[in-house]
Formats: sequence, structure tokens, C-alpha cells
Amino acid sequence: MKRLILASAALAACGCAHAGIGDSGNLTISGFGTLGVAKSDTNDARFVRYNQADGVGDSPRIGLDTNFGLQASYVVDQRLSGTVQILSRKNTSPAFTTDLTWAFLKYKVSDELSVRVGRVALPVFMISDYQNVGYANTMMRPPVEMYAQAPIESGDGVDLNYQHALGDTNLSAQAVLGVSRGKLFLVSTGTVASYRAPVHGVSVAAEHGPLTLRAAYLGATMSSNDITPVNTLVGTLRNVGFGQLGDDFAVSAKRVSFVAVGATLDWNNLVGQAEYGRRRARDKVYIPDTDSWYAMAGYRIGKVLPYYTHAVAKGAGSSITLPAAFPASGALSNAVRGALLAAEQSSDTIGLRWDFAKSVDLKLQLDRVHPRQRNGMLIYGPAAGLQRSVTVVGATLDFVF
Repeated sequence: MKRLILASAALAACGCAHAGIGDSGNLTISGFGTLGVAKSDTNDARFVRYNQADGVGDSPRIGLDTNFGLQASYVVDQRLSGTVQILSRKNTSPAFTTDLTWAFLKYKVSDELSVRVGRVALPVFMISDYQNVGYANTMMRPPVEMYAQAPIESGDGVDLNYQHALGDTNLSAQAVLGVSRGKLFLVSTGTVASYRAPVHGVSVAAEHGPLTLRAAYLGATMSSNDITPVNTLVGTLRNVGFGQLGDDFAVSAKRVSFVAVGATLDWNNLVGQAEYGRRRARDKVYIPDTDSWYAMAGYRIGKVLPYYTHAVAKGAGSSITLPAAFPASGALSNAVRGALLAAEQSSDTIGLRWDFAKSVDLKLQLDRVHPRQRNGMLIYGPAAGLQRSVTVVGATLDFVF
């Protein structure tokens, strides 16, 4: 069974028709959601999804994976349509918030080429178009090791989408240009910062039978003036005579890029998915370079699909070289060198998906998270870093309508 990308969040991207809760011919209203509960085996640090400010400790909570989305699409004629999507979830706020995630007009230039103008999903990952739709994914949640490296999900601008059949192979390409605005949760400091980032990106994919291959590039020019810990550090460096180093640290029109390649397989009863990504700073900035990857394999037995995932995130150096005169020890040295370290961790996941009803599934998942540097991607951990692995268990009910 192919993963159902007529799940609501993928609807507009693929141009599919799907009769949701309301369908008046030109207007279609559909939705998706996840009801979830999860807990870990410790309160020493909290397990979170990417770009999430609240997570789970040793008592059950519903906010980690629970979300609800609604989407409306209106077809003006054979060429012009519009789509709006809202999504409620816990993201950079401890409370549930509702955001406008998609809002665009789509013009079909030809059967193969279309243009969208407005707020669109950025083509970063294998599942960027439907990463928030639990029912459209085998795993309970995207591996944080990969998805935390580029947590910018959408941008306001224009994108081009091209599709072409070459024999039995379907080729597709997407190019986007725009500006992304929003908030980012900083794992290393436990704070939230707003950002503005002109973005440009491109992705290409080839689907042949059960196999899909994909490669993507996203470039962003990041600016943020309210990263309080970094601003304090920049001010201190300038005051003690390291002005250039302070300028290097500041997040002011600094270029960062992310490259990802991936593959999905749905062959007979075998299901697989894997991605590799690398984040690199193109200007000097405190944001560390990283490499990340994951691999998932599962085997379908009737309506039940057990799966296993291994994921890794590690540092790949820094764009900043400390000056020769910079102190080797002391509070300032510790703060600067600590800020340049990436959050490293790996995880092993076993899970089970059960499609027990039409458009509904139940998932059970256990994650064993191994912090390697600092607290890994866990938040609110001890200053010296968490010295042990953390076990997380969860259950979700996913649905589309």
C-alpha cells in the first residue's frame, strides 16, 4: 500500500482531488489530526520534537505529538485554484497555538508546469509537504536528528513545480524563492527567537515503481536580533576587545545552507525510508555545521507494520576560528567554545503501525535516545550534559477526513 499522500496536507502539493468534510464542487474542505500521549523515564531533561519548546518527562503528556489541521481548496477554473491550511500544535510555545501554514494561489501553466504564489512549504526533506500529517507517515514522528537541522517549514514567495513522465519513471522538480519568517526554539539555551530569512531552494525527485529518490538544496540568509544569550555574548566580546569575533557570532544576514538526499521504498511488504543531510554556514556565524542521517525499515503483515529506525546527528565543525589571542580557559572561553558546539545524539526506535480502520491508524513507538554532546537534542537538561540514555514511549491515533 502506497503511503496515502491524499492525506490533507499533501493535497494541494500533488494537485489531487479528495472529498473531505465539505465538497461543494469548487470548494473542498478536508483535515487531518493526531491524538497522542507520550512519556520518558526521566525528568532530568525533556524529549521534544524539532522546534518545540515543551516536551515530555516521566509523566504522560498529550502535547508532544498531538495536532489538528484544516485545509480548504477552491478551484476557480481548470487552471486557477487556491489553498489555505491552518495547523494547531505545540511548537515554540508551551501552549497549543494555531498557525497559517499554507496560503497560496496556484496557476496551472500546462499539464506539467504549475506556479504557486503565497505561503508554501519549503522543499527541504523527503516528507516536507506532509511531515505534520501523522497518517501519511510510517513513523510516529520525523527523526529529530534530521529535522532539527533545518526547522524552517514555510516561506512567503513563489515556487515552480514541474512533473514529467519518462517511460515508467516520473520526474518532478520544485524551485522556490521567497522570505521565511517565524520563531525558532534554541535547544542549547532553552529560549525562543524570532527570525527573518530570505530563502531559495530546489528539489528534484524520480519515482520508478516502488522506489523514489530525491535531492534538495535550501539556502537561507538568517537574521535575528532577539537571541538573548548570543546578544549578551556578542556585547561582552566587543567590550573586551574581540569586536570582530563578536561580529562573527551575530546572526545578522548570515548565509546558511542545507542539502539533503533521500529515498523511499514500498515494495511488496517491505517499507524503507532514509535521508542524509548537511547544514553549513556560508558566512561566519555561531550556528555550528552539522551532519545528520536516519534509516527506517519495516515489514507489512496484513494491516500491521512493525518498523525500526536508527538516526544520528553530529557536529561537523564551525565557520568561526577563534583568534590566537583568545583565552584558552575561563568563563568567557567556556561560553564561546560551548556556543560553537553542535547538539549531538543518536537514537534507536522500534514502532508498530496498525491501520485498523479506513483513514485511521494506531501507532505505538519506543525511542532510546543517546545524547553524545551537551544534552543532545533534549531540552532543559543539566549544565554539564546528560550522562545517560533516555527512553521514550508513546501512542498516537492518526486520522484524515
